[in-house]
Amino acid sequence: MARILYGVSGEGSGHSSRSREILPDLIEHGHEVRVATYARGIDNLAADYDCIEIEGLTIVSRDNKVSHIGTVIENLSRMPRLGRRWMQLRREGFREFKPDVVITDFEPMTAYLARLNGIPLLTVDNQQRMRYMQYDPPPGMSLDRFMTVAVIAGMVPRPDASCVTAFVIGEPKNDHTWIFPPLVRRRVRTASPTDGDHILIYTTSGYDTLNHVAKSFPDAHFIVYGSGRDDREGNLQFRLPSRDGFLKDLLAAKAVMATAGFTLISESLYLGKPYLALPIKGQFEQQLNAWQLEQSGFGAAAGSDLHASVAQFLETLPAIAERVAGAPRNDGSALRSKVLELIDQYST
Repeated sequence: MARILYGVSGEGSGHSSRSREILPDLIEHGHEVRVATYARGIDNLAADYDCIEIEGLTIVSRDNKVSHIGTVIENLSRMPRLGRRWMQLRREGFREFKPDVVITDFEPMTAYLARLNGIPLLTVDNQQRMRYMQYDPPPGMSLDRFMTVAVIAGMVPRPDASCVTAFVIGEPKNDHTWIFPPLVRRRVRTASPTDGDHILIYTTSGYDTLNHVAKSFPDAHFIVYGSGRDDREGNLQFRLPSRDGFLKDLLAAKAVMATAGFTLISESLYLGKPYLALPIKGQFEQQLNAWQLEQSGFGAAAGSDLHASVAQFLETLPAIAERVAGAPRNDGSALRSKVLELIDQYST
């Protein structure tokens, strides 16, 4: 059996949600696993798995736009911790643990140390689709695509094999990449969605523009996460972060209006919820997610006139709901099996 070091990005919850679906299979098959992660990854995984806490970079956004100055300042402040955590990971994760294989879900420290130590590197994430999958970018965004691919290549050096998740499946660009539907967490796959009367809003903190727009549709009822409030204002019910509460409200929602994150779009489509995507400006991946969602017919992408976008979405909800009810569902077994197969291949 193999010793596996699993690097998990802690930026958002999507990476740790995906790894939580794969980790039990690794352990059940007798592999010894250590996880290297930070932030949300520690919150979501440390109670159940042997974790090394590391440090990672982040993107700062304000009012649904990337703040370049804020991002630089925040990441510069993390540099001393990054250095210390790098040394700790090299000692505990590599010299002491001696992994046979490294898996990374878009976590660069484990990826680079794998390469430096000559250890096979596998990736399991949705970011590599922009690097290793054939697809058309949103109109006018070819340069953004090129720059994003360069950043991804800088974050994760060339892996030995890649398992890529995508909700719009394209052809792989090479013979060491496999494309799979999104790996939706078990709690969502086994839940029973209902048709409630509210629309779920989820945004990054400080995105008050959407809340103001939602208030102008008094006949609609919105439950809002991400604003750091726990009160009611007209037709908006604000709620504080809660994993159980959020899932409950997602299951009962008649639709979702949120930033264009890969995981929430994937879970919403699995549950049959129409989705209005509000991509964070300056993030190509979110622009791509929103555009592909709209092209699929299972949702819409908000344009520059947010009020008009929300009005159009509400008007077309019945038609979108009918289409998304027929969206394909997948239990993730093919992806999990492929990961186990690759570990056997590269650890022997």
